Parts: sequence; structure tokens; C-alpha cells
Amino acid sequence: MTYADPTAYAYLGPEGTFTEAALRRLPAYGEGLPRRPYESVPAALDAVRRGHCATAVVPLENSVKGVVPATMDQLAEAELHITGEVELAVTFALMAPAGTDLGDVREVFSHPHALAQCGGWLAEHLPGARAVPADSTAAAAREVAQHAGGGAAAIAAPPAAERYGLRILAGGLGRRGGAVTRFVAVSRAWFPPARTARDRTSLVVTTADGGPGALAEVLGLFAERGIEVSRVHAWPTGERLGSYRYFVDVDGHVENPAVRGVLSALGGLGASARFLGSYPRWSGDGGGPAGDPGAVPTGAVGAAEPAGAVGSAEPAGATGAVGATGAAGSAVPAVRAGASGSAVPAGCAISVQPAM
Repeated sequence: MTYADPTAYAYLGPEGTFTEAALRRLPAYGEGLPRRPYESVPAALDAVRRGHCATAVVPLENSVKGVVPATMDQLAEAELHITGEVELAVTFALMAPAGTDLGDVREVFSHPHALAQCGGWLAEHLPGARAVPADSTAAAAREVAQHAGGGAAAIAAPPAAERYGLRILAGGLGRRGGAVTRFVAVSRAWFPPARTARDRTSLVVTTADGGPGALAEVLGLFAERGIEVSRVHAWPTGERLGSYRYFVDVDGHVENPAVRGVLSALGGLGASARFLGSYPRWSGDGGGPAGDPGAVPTGAVGAAEPAGAVGSAEPAGATGAVGATGAAGSAVPAVRAGASGSAVPAGCAISVQPAM
């Protein structure tokens, strides 16, 4: 579906996803602003890229299953910027049309991350059921309500049951209690927000040889200046086996002297970096990652009424190219990276995940 409202917020839909709930908690979002659901992460970001919506809110990563491939691909390629983030606790429920009992379920629809998180519960309670992937948890609930035949159920956020006329068969599903998904707000233009005491800067670094050795030297530049590197994730460039881009999150605003010093130091080295944005880190204040206030109790089976906050377990991103002259319209310097012989900052986790 195509919209033409440059003030609207796009999000991974349909209605009832955790992404919609994250959008509503975004500090910059005003409750009166229009929300537009899209069927996929690329579609939501493309709406921003084409000027149909001002901002897109999309899932980035989950504390149990890691990143979502579609999101990472878009982060690497899209000419967009991250302007904010939200972390949201994730609670799942199994739901089905009225008249379907737990013993009748033969197919379970949901997003792949949700299916993976709930795999243990499904193996114990529905060992013969077939898992069917969907674009989002809410899309799974809608599919079961509108099109699926007898014996179909969906794993989604509890409010999706009420939204799509389903009955909750079991609540509190998930491999781990306290699972959290991180969402990001993405826009075309990036205007530096006021610096706070809790800022984050995101970059995509491409080293000269695409290997981890040069990355360790680049990360050492942050350690030398006392800058915390909170996240590093390797993502294939698609050019050859063993060639990666590195998504790097550091604590601090791009206008902080220490961060700017690192960017200046990278300028004479051998790799390039894409500036994604500087924005306040999620702190949970004023609607942070609290649990679903009315969610079905963990392990409850056969509950007839859904309860809780709107909620999808899909953790796309943004990029603003930083070239030899810096990002247009911003104070960000050009970024280059390469060898320096520095060590990886202590406590920095580096993950490598192939595209799927």
C-alpha cells in the first residue's frame, strides 16, 4: 500500500506488532501523528526513502535470537539515518480461532524469531505441529484469523488476539523470560539532536581487507580515548567469502570531542565508514522496556481473554554516507580506517552472522 503523508510514521505491520508498540513509546512520536503499517522492513524504509513518510520504526535486534537479516541489509545499503531507539520487552501468546483447543493445533504461524524463541514450548506442548513463518507476529495472527484452515494457531503479542478476534490458548511463551527487542527510528535527513549524558553513535565500518585484524586496530582507537564500544556486529559484504562490514555502536555523540577525535584519526587509515547517526540511548524513562502490564501469566494455558500492551519479535536501519568531504549538511568528518596496532576494547563483544 502506498501513502503520501510526509508527516506519518511508517512501521513494520500489520497493526498489533511489537513494532507498533515501540513506535508509540518513541519519545519523538506524538500520539496525534498518523501511523502507517507496512508489510516488511524494506517496504517501511522505502516509504521514508521516497518521501511518503517522515520516519520509519523497524526492529533491529533481539536479545535471544540476535539481528534480523532484512534489517541489517537495509542498514548497510540505505541512505537513511538513525534518529532514535526503543527497547521493548517481548511476551508471546498462542492464539487460535474460537472453537480451536490446544489439542487441535496442527500448524503454528509466527515470525521466525518468535518461532525460535518459543521452540522449547512448542516441542513440549505441540510436538507434532508444523511451524509456518510469517512476516511478523501480527501478520501471523491476521493470517490465522482470515485465511488459515482448521487446526491453525499463531504466536503473537497478547493484544493481537483481541485485534483479530482470536482466543488465547496459552500465554507467557518464550525460551527466556525478559527477552527484549531493540527498535530504531529511521529518517532521510539527520539533524544533530542536542547532546545528552546518554548518547549513542552508530557507524558501519568497512576495512581495507574486510577481515577482523584491521577492525581490532580501528576499535583500539576508541579504547585509547576512553570511548565505550557497546556493539560490534559483522555482516557479509557479498563480495567474497570472509569479507565483512562491521556495525559499530559507541557511547557518545558525534559532536563530543573524544568521538570526533577518533573520526579524525581514522581519516588517514585504510578503511571507510558510513555514519548512521547519533541519538539518545534508550534508558527506559517515561515508557521504557517495561513488561506487558496485563499480559497473560507465564505458562497459562486455555486463557480466554487476551490482555497486555500492543506488541512483534522482529528486530533496518539507516545510513548516511560519509565520504572524503564528510556527510552533507552535517558536522561529521570524513572517516577512514586501517592499521594502528591497537587492541580491541575490553568488554566489547564481536559477533559474526551470515546473511539469511
